[in-house]
Amino acid sequence: MNEEQFKVIEDYLCVKMPREVDHHNAGNLSKKVDEFIYAKKINHVVFDFEGTEFMDSSGIGILAGRYKKVQCFQGKVYVINADKQIRRILLLSGIQKYVVIMKE
Repeated sequence: MNEEQFKVIEDYLCVKMPREVDHHNAGNLSKKVDEFIYAKKINHVVFDFEGTEFMDSSGIGILAGRYKKVQCFQGKVYVINADKQIRRILLLSGIQKYVVIMKE
């Protein structure tokens, strides 16, 4: 992970997701996002899946965990640029009840 993956604009954090989102990188990614949420007073998190080719259930955990962090500030979690496969995983999980999945 590098700092180029994270961009803060006002109270929004945009996170460029890695090529593979799995249990190997989920813990570090969640920790880094949480650090931004608390240090920069982030209310909303935007996860950009543009370059992501693979995601397992760890990705759902990342989104659900960040939702729990920002919802107490009336914040939201957004997903953008999810391809057909990632979108399918997200919708099958039911996460769209909590996370805004933007249309292409």
